[in-house]
Amino acid sequence: MKAVILAAGEGQRLDPLTENRPKPMVPVANKPVLEYVVETVARAGIDEIVLVVGYERARIQSYFGDGDDWDVAIEYAVQGKQLGTAHAVLQARSSIDEPFLVLNGDRIIDAGAVEKAAGAFADDAEALVTVTDVEAPTRYGVVELDGDTVAEIREKPPAHEAASNLINAGVYGFRPEVFERLDATVAGTHGETGLPSTLNDLAAEATVRAIRYDGQWLDLTYLWDLPFLNGQLLEGQTAPDVGDASVSENATVADAVVVDDGSAVRSFATLERGVAIGENVSVGANAVLSNAVVMADATIEPGAVVRDAVIGQNATVGANATIAGGRGDLVVEGTYHEDVRIGGVIGDNATLGPDVTLAPATVVGTDATVEGGLTIDREVPAGTEVRRG
Repeated sequence: MKAVILAAGEGQRLDPLTENRPKPMVPVANKPVLEYVVETVARAGIDEIVLVVGYERARIQSYFGDGDDWDVAIEYAVQGKQLGTAHAVLQARSSIDEPFLVLNGDRIIDAGAVEKAAGAFADDAEALVTVTDVEAPTRYGVVELDGDTVAEIREKPPAHEAASNLINAGVYGFRPEVFERLDATVAGTHGETGLPSTLNDLAAEATVRAIRYDGQWLDLTYLWDLPFLNGQLLEGQTAPDVGDASVSENATVADAVVVDDGSAVRSFATLERGVAIGENVSVGANAVLSNAVVMADATIEPGAVVRDAVIGQNATVGANATIAGGRGDLVVEGTYHEDVRIGGVIGDNATLGPDVTLAPATVVGTDATVEGGLTIDREVPAGTEVRRG
């Protein structure tokens, strides 16, 4: 059985982090989220993978290559235009001649879910979909069941219309005949078309089996998801993972911390729980970081405080700058999200000058610069230079 992993999307809701990288390559605990999916498939015993790529696909193909480092064989299918997950699966058609699984490249799950799906095909089922129970189902596709079969999947319904807390967990099983259905789904719509549309068509006249799953399920959709996922993946560590990094003996480093090779943590710096430091990062003396993702080549200057934050690649947080963390309100693609936990997001190559203070839920775009001593409480667009008035 092959696994088709969907990794073509841009991930606009994660802007500015996806301005220079596809969403599946956003790092969580110092690995691209897509790498967790590939590892899960490999642990489940599936050694043939089709990666459907599109936006910034060279970043994915150069990282994963032929899959040999993960003991799998990877081939690539290209989705030239972002026309939804149904269209994405169609791009793998030439590589499929037997029942196959489909997984989202931005959801971290246990290998048990893949194993269960791979073994669940029965003669009476045309397709299957994993379902899991979550507290906020209206963020996802809510699944209505009739026994153990799917009656309908409703994408992001209003809370009062959600039939249950069961959602589409993003692992599917199909037979090759589904490609004819996908053709019809795509041909009958304009713009993006999701796999749930095809599943609903199938469920109306055939059996779509629901496979219940109650293990790890982590979804990367919004900026505030990233520090949370990062903390969840680091939570089980019993000692800090500092590899070949240079960590001062006077620094304080908590258990649930990872520091990649080539990075330096200076004297009296403090790395509290839930911190991931990428390659070649400099953390200055007396800096304090907590619940934060710091991408490769970034600089955290002495005395800076960085909490509940994401610092992009090659970004700089100036001396004694403060990202205090906490909760705030953020508008994403025109939708207002209240009371989300995200201290701040600094895009790739952006610079916060010394003594800058960021209010919670402040986003500083790629290549932006904020002059020292300012307090910022609103979005700073990419390439903007903010100076004193």
